[in-house]
Amino acid sequence: MIVRIVKMTFKPETVNQFLAVFENSKEKIRAFEGCEHLKLLQEKKEGNIFLTYSYWQSEIHLNNYRHSELFKDTWAKTKVLFADKPEAWSVNKLHELL
Repeated sequence: MIVRIVKMTFKPETVNQFLAVFENSKEKIRAFEGCEHLKLLQEKKEGNIFLTYSYWQSEIHLNNYRHSELFKDTWAKTKVLFADKPEAWSVNKLHELL
């Protein structure tokens, strides 16, 4: 299992636009083949910093999403709102206690 974490810093005045983009795409992303979990987190002190946290069955599934029209469309609408360069990590999930 791959966990994908993406940190995005938005211009403060574009936060609501980003939230609308996420609202319109979240169900489609979650339903994408291989996606098992999707979460959006907002930094407490700086409300213009968000992280997406998603679980993917494999690197192949993640890459299929990253090369999809859904990703291209969503990313095109999102990246114009950034105040800083996004950061992303793909990590292996080793343990999880719920």
